[in-house]
Amino acid sequence: MSSIDNPTDQLERTLNSFDAPTRVHSLTKLLTQVQHGAQSLPEPQEVANMHAHTFFSFNAYGYSPAALAWHGRKAGLKLMGIVDFDVLDGVDEWIWASDLVGLRGSAGLETRVFIPEFADTEINSPGEPGVAYHMGIGFTSSQIPPTTLEIADDLKNRASARNRALVNRVNAYLHPVTLDYERDVLPLTPKGNATERHIVLAYIRAAQRQLADPVAFWAEKLEMPPKTIQERMGNDGDAPAFQNIIRKKLMKRGGVGYVQPSPHTFPNLDTFHRLITACGAIPCAAWLDGESEGEQRMDQLLEMMIAQGVAAINIIPDRNWNIADPTLQQRKLENLYQLVDLAQQLDLPLHIGTEMNSFGQKFVDDFDAPPLAPLRQTFLDGAYFVYGHVMMQRALGRGYQSPWTHSHLPSRRDRNDFFSHIGHLIPPGPHGLRVLRRIDPDLSPAAILTQLEKQQPSSQASAPTRHGGLTTIH
Repeated sequence: MSSIDNPTDQLERTLNSFDAPTRVHSLTKLLTQVQHGAQSLPEPQEVANMHAHTFFSFNAYGYSPAALAWHGRKAGLKLMGIVDFDVLDGVDEWIWASDLVGLRGSAGLETRVFIPEFADTEINSPGEPGVAYHMGIGFTSSQIPPTTLEIADDLKNRASARNRALVNRVNAYLHPVTLDYERDVLPLTPKGNATERHIVLAYIRAAQRQLADPVAFWAEKLEMPPKTIQERMGNDGDAPAFQNIIRKKLMKRGGVGYVQPSPHTFPNLDTFHRLITACGAIPCAAWLDGESEGEQRMDQLLEMMIAQGVAAINIIPDRNWNIADPTLQQRKLENLYQLVDLAQQLDLPLHIGTEMNSFGQKFVDDFDAPPLAPLRQTFLDGAYFVYGHVMMQRALGRGYQSPWTHSHLPSRRDRNDFFSHIGHLIPPGPHGLRVLRRIDPDLSPAAILTQLEKQQPSSQASAPTRHGGLTTIH
């Protein structure tokens, strides 16, 4: 039987269908195969990817939430989280799918915000002073409270307006190859939340449809030799390297489609935080690599953000160590270690992952790589922390933002220790929810932990509560 006829391969492909019932059917059938012994899944390992985009924003491999859950479990991850730009469309599917496969799951939201206090300073959005990528983590539902529905709608509307304006500018340059946003771009998405990468693919396909010689067209428009264009296009004409060239040349800073953002292009920090906290989730700063002027003042930036509710910080480790240039690698590693030290001093758990929204990004970080090995436990503690919050919120309504938590655990350090401990103790899925729901929700945090520890098998070691700061890392 050829691989294309393999039932498992077919089911894995249809996990990425834009039809939700098809995804549900495919994941259920794959788990049935496991139950019947037709295939096996590995024992989960102490590795995590808490920041993986789904196709509800953009995943470079086309993965839906259901597909990420399946492939994460198949790869032996113990903890995994999704993050999407501007929407919570994938959260309900992710919670269901991660429960079904036995992953300790979390869901997040990412957007860009404007920070007036750093209006003249580049932060983590290159070339865009005052603009910062920013996140909320630990969402438990796609449903948004009515009080903040307007904010969520505004995020989607702003993104759509930016995309439409971008298409209009690029259309003028690429004429006669032009796009109709509804006809050519939105069908590439499952729920209408398009990104620049969808727009790039739509332009490539439009040129293939409309032109007899797309190579000559792109050579002229991108000001590159036809031979180079042909090589970068690949066999199908839309190779990742070619897509990246178009995006960089036409849509990023300096390109014909780019417009410098103003203070009004993105929401402010306080507005985004109101949406996050209303959903019971946790505001989370995002760190790039420590190279910008703003990130060289990270202590000041985080102090300001903490005052507005930030309680964690996101890192993409691979881009801070997996670097060919040894000098640059050493400098970025030092930046990374300093950031981890600062986060621990400020009691900010780390939220790490690979993103997977750009071609070539890994499915999971190499936790055993020598540069990351000293950080491994700190990374895992952060993953257990957000998973512990998710389970307490889902089972008992006692997540990070709950009045119970604010009353019993007034400091970030206490909250971090409690939710990380919960994350270590509670198994994933329905079983973990049942374990928590047997607990009296009005008990103190210490009493809850005591009861849960009594239920652990005697062979299971007690969960760690806190690890020392990384004052020296070699």
